[in-house]
Amino acid sequence: MPTNPESRLDQSHDQNLKSWVESANLPSSDFPIQNLPLVTFTFDGKHDEPTRCGVAIGDEIVDLMAAAEEGVLDEDLQINGPDSFVDAYDLMSAGNDYMAELRSWAINLLQAGNMKLAKDKKLRTRLMRRIDEVIPLPPMAIQNYTDFYASIHHATNVGGMFRPENPLLPNYKHVPIGYHGRASSILASGSDIVRPNGQTKADDAPAPSFGPSTMLDYELEIGALIAMGNELAEPIALAEADDFLFGLCLVNDWSARDIQKWEYQPLGPFLAKNFSTTISPFVITLAALEPFRCPGATRPEGDTQPLEYLRHAEDAARGGFDINLEVLIRTEQMREKDQKAFRLSKGSFRDMYWTMGQLLAHHTSGGCNMMPGDLIASGTISGPTRESRGCLLELSWNGHGPDGKPLPRTPIELPSGEKRTFLEDGDEIIMRAWCERPGFRRIGFGECSGMIVGE
Repeated sequence: MPTNPESRLDQSHDQNLKSWVESANLPSSDFPIQNLPLVTFTFDGKHDEPTRCGVAIGDEIVDLMAAAEEGVLDEDLQINGPDSFVDAYDLMSAGNDYMAELRSWAINLLQAGNMKLAKDKKLRTRLMRRIDEVIPLPPMAIQNYTDFYASIHHATNVGGMFRPENPLLPNYKHVPIGYHGRASSILASGSDIVRPNGQTKADDAPAPSFGPSTMLDYELEIGALIAMGNELAEPIALAEADDFLFGLCLVNDWSARDIQKWEYQPLGPFLAKNFSTTISPFVITLAALEPFRCPGATRPEGDTQPLEYLRHAEDAARGGFDINLEVLIRTEQMREKDQKAFRLSKGSFRDMYWTMGQLLAHHTSGGCNMMPGDLIASGTISGPTRESRGCLLELSWNGHGPDGKPLPRTPIELPSGEKRTFLEDGDEIIMRAWCERPGFRRIGFGECSGMIVGE
């Protein structure tokens, strides 16, 4: 029988737990004391400035390296010996048991009533920085990145564009579809996205041409960072997947649809995907997400069921995450008019067909070895309604006409009077995510943003 999801809750999830960091107690805060996401940052962005690793609380960050240097971090939590705390790689390598101890230490340090750090202004200045005063970075130098295709709604919508009579390929309900992405082009939230060049071919053109993409798109995704790795040829069983999943973050896997359309046959994603992927700097631990676990996708009786290695009772009961998601756009003209960002879509991660555990179990089933900090991403998150579609390719799609040919796309109308079918230079895409449930504090993911610039 699956473990009762409520049995993994503890005092750290108590909605009445408060912090002496007042900004963390605001109902709208992404980072209450019940969250404490991992964040990697630097002070000035210079190459000779070491990266720092910390936990976010309200609108501040506790610098774990400084906590070790000042003797505030418990000795048994200093992975590389006294007065030493190196980086997120070491933290993830230590595994989730270590992270649970670090989380308990941080909660004790920051909870209301423990005023030692709050009253020591000199020490607080040394250990804590405002989030808006630092430069956030990707969680670590990610060496390996795999992007999946785990939303059946997205797969059905996109498949229907090319195969309206049979949108889902025969293998979709049997095997999690994925591909190995380009880790070197993963960028921190807030980075500019340079419009890529590539080969494209119009339907009526005799030959392809080379130039900048004119059908640039975003993809709303959730990523999972790996904690401990596995040895080569030693798969991770689905029942053990949670031990190897460190935490979740937001991912925008930018896509050049016109390049993709020409190059994807017969192999798959290449230049259309490898130019940029944006990742949010805040990694929400599985411990913080415990109150928001939910069942994996329910497959109707008589429908295709996963093979045995992709089935486990506990994953079926609590392998999903109930995460709210939204995508907003702010164009250059909107900024000039001081207009707020406009919401393009809103969806939920609970609509995913495959769980993160299933993605990891399948990824390693052939013997692939994962490394601490490796990134696996869900693929575009789309739901059953038009407003929950996770990319412009789907949002602007208008189906096929009576003759079987695609109808003209329906542009998105913006408050500025502008219209968008795909992204233009100066467009900023902002992704947000949060979890809510009665009886628990709201847990946020921060933002994942990027602005399109020309060549």
